[in-house]
Amino acid sequence: MEVDMSVEEVLREIQQLHMNGNPLGKKSIKKSHPQLMRSALYYFPDWDSAIDKSIS
Repeated sequence: MEVDMSVEEVLREIQQLHMNGNPLGKKSIKKSHPQLMRSALYYFPDWDSAIDKSIS
């Protein structure tokens, strides 16, 4: 699987979306930010783990 984002970029992007009040639901992100979802799932076991790591 090819990813275009580093783990730091993934975390930063999730933080930015969260701070801007965007929904972080898996379906929503998969539709609006597919590259972010692909990259997050490359680095983390699941989407919720990526969210937990980025906003903790």
